[in-house]
Amino acid sequence: MKSKLKAYRFPIILLFSIFIGSIIGLIFGEKAEIIKPLGDVFLNLLFMVVIPLVFFTIASAIASMDSMKRLGKIMGSMMTVFILTGLIAAVVMLVATLIFPPGTGANIPIETPDNVEELTLADQLVQTFTVSDFVDLFSRENMLALIIFSVLIGVATGLTGEKGKPFAKFLTSGSEVLMKLVQLIMYYAPIGLGAYFASLIGEFGSDLIGDYVKAIIIYYPVSILYFVIGFTLYAFLAGGKKGVKRFWKNALSPAATSLGTGSSIASLPVNLQAAKNIGVPKDIRETVLPLGATIHMDGSCLAAMLKIAFIFGVFNMDFMGIDTFLTAIGICLLSGIVMSGIPGGGFMGEMMIITLYGLPIEALPIISTIGVLVDPPATMINVTGDNVSSMLVTRHLEGKDWMETKAK
Repeated sequence: MKSKLKAYRFPIILLFSIFIGSIIGLIFGEKAEIIKPLGDVFLNLLFMVVIPLVFFTIASAIASMDSMKRLGKIMGSMMTVFILTGLIAAVVMLVATLIFPPGTGANIPIETPDNVEELTLADQLVQTFTVSDFVDLFSRENMLALIIFSVLIGVATGLTGEKGKPFAKFLTSGSEVLMKLVQLIMYYAPIGLGAYFASLIGEFGSDLIGDYVKAIIIYYPVSILYFVIGFTLYAFLAGGKKGVKRFWKNALSPAATSLGTGSSIASLPVNLQAAKNIGVPKDIRETVLPLGATIHMDGSCLAAMLKIAFIFGVFNMDFMGIDTFLTAIGICLLSGIVMSGIPGGGFMGEMMIITLYGLPIEALPIISTIGVLVDPPATMINVTGDNVSSMLVTRHLEGKDWMETKAK
């Protein structure tokens, strides 16, 4: 019990600070606006660090993957499985939010510019994925262009070989320093979020609290159904009835560990042992599971779709249409990648959501709170999803009889 409380100590502190801030807002109403600058400081600190953080974390991760060249088949199959399961998770939550819309009570107004320039689809794609000048990469409004640039820098560094190793070390060092900076900023999060929510609830009342209750009521049942039904189906596709039996015999241990630690990385040793017991070959499990712990997040895809639907509701935006749905699904997948290895509960993925939809910075703490509320089941699904994904990759590479061979 002590270890579980320790693992979730910081999320509990954040929730407590949000609760206290909400109570202050309910008691003092609009007068709580006086402490809003304390919240604005927190938001500004996050926006200040986001650009270098995204660049260094993504570029360093890609640059260190040069040893994976000989594992091309595993990597290709793994990425296919990761993308497909992430898509399924996003679509499942999309359907759930369409049936039970979250965030429909607060109706926070959003300011839109008077003269909006109409762009063709081709122009929109160009402006979304590229910039015309290097300095434009330093704006958070060009987040996707920055991600692509970071990936290309990482690839170029890896392909440079021996001469690129000093630069790769610089990228790794920069990533570690900026992660530490985020940790330092997060020490201020309880004050910042508490002050911000005091102001928010003071202005918009208890409707917003009711919306958070709706979001929890949607996420927890959907995540449990995905955990039971979805993973059973994946295990069956990977190994038939025997695959289902072996998966559930071994999957509960990493699932429980992830709930106890609140970390995909901390659950990795148990997950590797479980995959070995299932029969996943050594080279596959030792490639898929470590990478999956950072870039494969079905639980986070479920949460990202909930955040998008929620924020559309509270800002009174129309969450309908094929274009809206496809964009939301794409953001869910990108959010899972951007969040990889970054401390602070996925603020970078949330930053992408509000940036790509042109939302005001006030939207960040609103959706960040959902991330804190749904973190335990999301982590459990992330970890267990890596396990069943390693089974699917093995089925693709080794054939249907792979379970007859004992794993080494």
